[in-house]
Amino acid sequence: MLRLKLAGIFCCEATAKVNSSSTETVEKKVNTMSADYSWDVQLSSLTALCPLDGRYWAKVKELAPFMSEFGLIRFRVLVESPEVPSFSKEAESYLQGLIDGFSINDALEVKKIEKVTNHDVKAVEYYLKQRCQSHPEIAKVLEFFHFACTSEDINNLAHALMLKEALNKVILPVMVKLITAICNVATANASIPMLSRTHGQPATPTTLGKEMAIFAYRLGREWREIAQAEILGKFAGAVGNYNAYLVAYPDIDWPQIAEEFVTSLGISFNPYVPQIEPHDYMAKLFHSIIQFNNILVDFDRDIWGYISLGYFKQITKAGEIGSSTMPHKVNPIDFENSEGNLGVANGGLSHLSTKLPISRWQVILFLLTKVQLQGIEKLQVNETSLIEDLNQTWEVLAEPIQTVMRRYGVPEPYEKLKELTRGRAVTKESIREFIKGLDIPTEAKTGLLNLTPHSYVGAAVELAENIETAISLANGVRLS
Repeated sequence: MLRLKLAGIFCCEATAKVNSSSTETVEKKVNTMSADYSWDVQLSSLTALCPLDGRYWAKVKELAPFMSEFGLIRFRVLVESPEVPSFSKEAESYLQGLIDGFSINDALEVKKIEKVTNHDVKAVEYYLKQRCQSHPEIAKVLEFFHFACTSEDINNLAHALMLKEALNKVILPVMVKLITAICNVATANASIPMLSRTHGQPATPTTLGKEMAIFAYRLGREWREIAQAEILGKFAGAVGNYNAYLVAYPDIDWPQIAEEFVTSLGISFNPYVPQIEPHDYMAKLFHSIIQFNNILVDFDRDIWGYISLGYFKQITKAGEIGSSTMPHKVNPIDFENSEGNLGVANGGLSHLSTKLPISRWQVILFLLTKVQLQGIEKLQVNETSLIEDLNQTWEVLAEPIQTVMRRYGVPEPYEKLKELTRGRAVTKESIREFIKGLDIPTEAKTGLLNLTPHSYVGAAVELAENIETAISLANGVRLS
């Protein structure tokens, strides 16, 4: 059988002998398809080069007002403001209208100007001058747009606003939704016992809820780091010394004016800079996001493993297909997709931590957080599988038994349990027979006889049930 998949666009299944004639037929089909295809295509979800603007657009479009080029131009327009005596309220209203009413068509007008200037920031300046020429009051001071500014004065603040707005309005809230979803799984399954595994081997039991609570707490800590990140900005001219400002107006306290302007945007002021804002805050922020992503990778792998072990079933959806050839399959694709793309995101973040221009890291992170939420919604605990697993691993009680033996002075307790359990089949009966033969107080012996792999979970239930309170107290995350 020869299965030919051409360019990922169509699948041709043919039964053929692999010979020169069949190869020529395939090449002819490919060449014909290429010759007939029009390369003059319009941008759509199907023609987008980046999956974020294609197949994943529905999941990430909330970030478009902030992280797209439109968002960048919009924030540049906001930052570009003339330094002049106080405007009338009508003039202020007109300028504010340019900011509040900035649309896609306005951004396209800026791009049209950029085709002539070949300079993106200068295009914004010219756009504002054109829009304000008709206003008699503002027209008198048009040259105070971009007054004494270097492009980085505009760009660093626009980038900072993109980060601030995207984080506060979209990304951080979605992170909270993800943490909340994991907390809900933790509390709902707080008392469902589960066999732990260390080094891939059966280990001390826990509860499913407690293992989920661990991820919620870890993510909550990183959320706090990201939420508390200080976003910085500068407005100090070409080399950070206010040179042109001071030549034009030597008696003005320009560092004070710059600080007031930057902080009015909700951004912390960086007073010591070269031409650019050094982006140290971005490096720190990106490293925090890398760690958040690393925890999500760990979560993805654990959930994938639990699904493989049968601890979770996946809720099926009518019409969905798991495998193109194996009808029975329901693959954990949300978690596989998330894990793979988190690796790509972290690669970009790692690079940005040294190179540090604004890129599309936020979009990737936002996408993966939504994919994981989608995956979590499909999970259904398979308690039967969890119970069966525990029923077959009575050897995990070796730990509490030898610990109680130590308390009451029984010699070589670890060695005795090692002899009983290591490399041998351990059953409920063999464990109980061993306990009955111990020279320990009756009360302690009764306690051990009542112990099962299902009940030997320590404080896991309480830890899972209290996870929302723990996250709120430790990290300030308000879970919805």
